[in-house]
Amino acid sequence: MKITYYGHSAMLVEGAGKKVIIDPFLTGNPAASTRAEDIEADAVVLTHGHSDHFGDCIEIARNNDCPIIAVFELAEYCRTQGVKVHPMNIGGGYLFDGFKVKYTLAFHSSALMVEDKPLYLGEPGGVLLTMDNQTFFHAGDTALFSDMRLIGETNSIDAAALPIGDNLTMGPEDALMAAKWLQAKRTIPVHYNTFPEIQQDGNLFCDRLRQAGMEGLALRPGQSIEF
Repeated sequence: MKITYYGHSAMLVEGAGKKVIIDPFLTGNPAASTRAEDIEADAVVLTHGHSDHFGDCIEIARNNDCPIIAVFELAEYCRTQGVKVHPMNIGGGYLFDGFKVKYTLAFHSSALMVEDKPLYLGEPGGVLLTMDNQTFFHAGDTALFSDMRLIGETNSIDAAALPIGDNLTMGPEDALMAAKWLQAKRTIPVHYNTFPEIQQDGNLFCDRLRQAGMEGLALRPGQSIEF
């Protein structure tokens, strides 16, 4: 499995000959390391509907003639934009060609501003993405919640992406607890430093992970890891 970080919470996951991009907020993202028109993907996966995660999903889906995988209400909104979709919901899993997606809980909200009004787009979720018998957990935007322990106990997680920005999601202290509960082999901090309100030190967070006996990787936008 290869994971490339594009800034904020956008990540491209490759394995089994497939490419899946999660939360492709590229246009308007000051930390983005690539452009939407340069993305090649077999599927787009969304954790929720906020603009900094919804991002360029419609353009990428159109350019690649690939589906957007999302919670039901969000998927159906994307369908109205003329793209292929695969609706799912929290707790559900589905085996696609070359990869499996399962949605977990996330404690947050989910809406998109449409004509200057927030449009409700279903519940937010985390995503367990499995390729080649390896599993990546993208927590999406979330608070710390105790069922993260259950997610860790019932899945062998090779890598996890956890938000650390605080203000809108859990901060570093709670993310450290989440990492302990998830028991991932490696943890990647996301959703920080994109905007002034979510400034954090990703390297310090990873140092604290290592002090607790865990591996942390503060990827720079455009940087990849492979395992």
